Amino acid sequence: MKHPILKSFESMHMRAKALPSFKAGDSVCVWVKIQEGTEKDGTPKYRLQSFEGTVIRFRKGTTNSTFLVRKMSSGGIGVERNFYVHSPLVDHVDVKVRGKVRRSRIYYIRKLRGKAARISSRYVSAEELKASENK
Repeated sequence: MKHPILKSFESMHMRAKALPSFKAGDSVCVWVKIQEGTEKDGTPKYRLQSFEGTVIRFRKGTTNSTFLVRKMSSGGIGVERNFYVHSPLVDHVDVKVRGKVRRSRIYYIRKLRGKAARISSRYVSAEELKASENK
């Protein structure tokens, strides 16, 4: 049982609009706010940038839950980026393909190259997809 002060602190820092449900193996496109500079009045100026890749890990928690996304950049170099679920810099997440994996943390994908690194997709009905987006 949590202390009431901790509960109120967590609820204050939680995201107002929930992200769609996804897990390890899913291909996602994460839209991140990038600060480009400031306006003339001193307010920060943001733009949206996408980071598209495969979710390697989804670490559950309250305010400190994170997910790790890996993408292959040009030249076959893997780039991994860790995102906080409740961060105000994460604008939204689009789930592209639901992956079919049997582990919750697929670190083994780092060693695979080419066709071996592909993850087979699992079928998701339209109703289930809509339900996960509305959560």
